[in-house]
Parts: sequence; structure tokens; C-alpha cells
Amino acid sequence: MTQRCFYLDAYTRSFDARVVERTRHDQQPALILDKTYFYPTSGGQPADRGQINGVHVKDVFIRDGDGSVVHVLDGEIWTEEINGEIDWERRFDHMQQHTGQHILSQAFIQVASARTVGFHLGENSVTIDLNRGDLKPEEIEATESLANQIIWEDRRIRIHMVPVHEAEEMSLRKLPAVDGDTVRLIDIEKFDLTACGGTHVSRTGAVGLVKVVKLEPRRDQLRVEFCCGRRALIDYRRKNRIITHLAADFTTGYSELEQSVARLREEVKQAHRQSKLQRIELMQLLGSHLLHNATEKNGYRIITQAFEDKDPDDLKVLANRLVENPGAVALLGLSGEKAQLLFARAEKAPGAMNELLKSALQVLGSAAGGGSPQYAQGGGPAADIERVEQALARAERLLLAQIH
Repeated sequence: MTQRCFYLDAYTRSFDARVVERTRHDQQPALILDKTYFYPTSGGQPADRGQINGVHVKDVFIRDGDGSVVHVLDGEIWTEEINGEIDWERRFDHMQQHTGQHILSQAFIQVASARTVGFHLGENSVTIDLNRGDLKPEEIEATESLANQIIWEDRRIRIHMVPVHEAEEMSLRKLPAVDGDTVRLIDIEKFDLTACGGTHVSRTGAVGLVKVVKLEPRRDQLRVEFCCGRRALIDYRRKNRIITHLAADFTTGYSELEQSVARLREEVKQAHRQSKLQRIELMQLLGSHLLHNATEKNGYRIITQAFEDKDPDDLKVLANRLVENPGAVALLGLSGEKAQLLFARAEKAPGAMNELLKSALQVLGSAAGGGSPQYAQGGGPAADIERVEQALARAERLLLAQIH
């Protein structure tokens, strides 16, 4: 089994080791060393990256069966003695995030009696899942404040390797299933003690800052997304840049942005309402024009019209306007990427709209539609104006044949 040096020393960036086995993983060359400082994927934390003898390390994982640490490489290495170089920026980022998670999880316990039941450290986000989904905003803020207070006090963080039976007697925040006789404990001075195999900073001050950035309720749990250290700085820069640009666009201070956005939202709502009223008025005028030019037979008026530049909602408004008139039947269509047909009739007008629609849809090559004898709609496939007009013409012929 590989000696896992990262358990006791997360700060070593370069090391020498000896190759004990050459193997392959997914057609890529891989090495097993007698010792390593490369952290393998485990416990919710991604693996380290770096180089061995100048060859890029693509992945690091623990092999089932014997627990050896496998280093997957971009190319072959044939020497027995190697030098490993850890990607320090990535390693230190993981150390900041994982230590910040320990601090934040304990802070949630102390402030809100909310325990962490899940943890994920990704390339772009870090989350914990809490066993409470009803946390109040003030509890979140108080937790965040406590976590940062612990960070700014720069408390010492120690690593202890203790027998499992001793760990079971300790007041640990978490003791997972352990494969072996000893358990690794991460001890944040007078604040948190928990079993963990990840990499951590040696003092809380190195975390820099922890900031909750998103809350996502999940049934009776709460997913908390947060960021620490460099990630928190990057997050602040990005959001500050956006706020600064918005404040300049609104010609206001950032503290007044909420009011400015609220005013703009209300103006947009008013514009939408005004636009809707104007569309309704336009459809009413169009309806009067179509009624005047409708096909008449035995006192019934058949309005058949295809459009290229209307919204589906406009067709509904127009159809409702037309069938307010006794004896009116509206056969309307809309061309485009998703052609639409809408058939409607006044209460005592002739024709079963759902049956007429089935026949017309055959021209469009679609069966997606239905409705009642008085109102039916459907469509779906792309169709130009000529194809829609052909579909409407078929429906009109069938309807006229039924009027005596």
C-alpha cells in the first residue's frame, strides 16, 4: 500500500519517491509509488494535479482491493526514481475550501443546530447539505459571522492519528466508517473536532474568508453553496464589477440599485400591459375587417385567414373576438417553425371544430392537436404560409359542404 504522506503534511509541494508498479487506467499509463503527496479523489474532495518527472498527472485515485494510490499520466515514465510536483494553486484552493467547510459546518451546529449530511467540493462550487430546510436569513448570517470570526482569530489546526476505540469515546462532530485501526482527526483549536481524510490549512487564518453565496431548499434539507479564500475574492470581484456597471448604467449609487431595478421592473410591466391592450384593440379592428370580408353561406360567415407575423396569443384573441358574432366560424392559422391552427365557432354556428382540425392537420403532417366541437387547436411542425393556407382551405371546403 502506498504511504499517504499528505495525511500529515499538506504543504509539501515537491517530493522524491520510487515506482513500485506500472499499470494502465482507461488506456493511459499509470504509476503506483512507494509514497506520495498527491491527494486522491475521496471524501467529497477532488484529486490533486501536477507533474511526475515533467509528465502531467491527469488523475489520482485509490485502487480497490489493496488501497494503493494510482497516478494516471499523460505519458510514459520509465525511470524507477521519480520527482513529483504538486499543482500548488489547486492544492491550496482545496485546502482553503475544505477547512472552511469544517468551520462552517460547526458554526451551523452552534448557531442553528443544523448538521451537515453531505459535502461536495467541485471545480467551481462548494456545497454542504444541512439536515434542516427551514433556516431563517438571520440564522444564516449569524452562522457566517461566527465562521469568519473563527477564521480571523487564526486558530491552530492540528492533525491527530488515534485508535478507533479512542475516537469512538471522543465528542466528534462526525465519525464515518473507518477502514483500519486508526482514524485521522482534524482539530480546530477549541472549536471543531472531526474525522476527515482531506487536506487542510494549518491555521484558520489561511482560509481568509467564508461567504455563503446561494441557498437551495431540498425537501426537508438545505443545500448551502459557499466559497472561501481566493474563490471568495474572485466571487466578490465578479459581483462588484456587475454592480459597478449597473450603477453606472442607472446613473445611481450601488445602494440605490434595488430601487432603480424595482422602478424599471414596474415600467416594463406597465409597458407590457399597454402593449397587450394595444394588441387587443388591433385584433378587434382586424376582426371587424375579416368579418366584413368573410365568406357567407345561408346566413353563416366563414373567416379563413393565415398569418406570418402574429403571436399564438394574438390568434386566440382574434378568434374570441370573431365568434362573439352569431353564426361566425373562425379558421385561423399561423406559419413558422411551429405552425399553428386554431378553429372556433359561435355557439349555434355549424361544424365540429375538432373534426375539421384533424383533417387540416393532415396537410401539415401533424396529429398534435384536439379540442371540442366549438373550439380546437393544434400544429407543431414547421410550415410556410402556402402550406398553412392549404390546410385552412381543406377545412373550409369540408365546412361549406356541411352547410345547407
